[in-house]
Amino acid sequence: MSDPLLQAFFVGRAAAEVLTERLEFAITDALSELGKWDAETREQLRQFTDEVLERANRAADAAGATQTTSYGETRSAPVDLQATIDELRAEIATLRTELQRYRSGNSL
Repeated sequence: MSDPLLQAFFVGRAAAEVLTERLEFAITDALSELGKWDAETREQLRQFTDEVLERANRAADAAGATQTTSYGETRSAPVDLQATIDELRAEIATLRTELQRYRSGNSL
């Protein structure tokens, strides 16, 4: 390689290849670390959730309250849904009556 221009071309080309390879390795490593971090974070969140639900189950069992399944679903004694709805409607009607009485008393 006696021509300096030709030598500069090959040196530049080699430098670009080396930089490209190193950049590729750096990006690959960064993405790998990000994937590891994501997996570890998800595992820690899963363990946290499991521990919280386990403690809630133990507390509910100790209190003799409703039983909570492992995924937070509550199983309790059958409740008459229609009766509960009727009670809520009666309470709403009572509150509306009281509110109307209050408003009519304050409008004078």
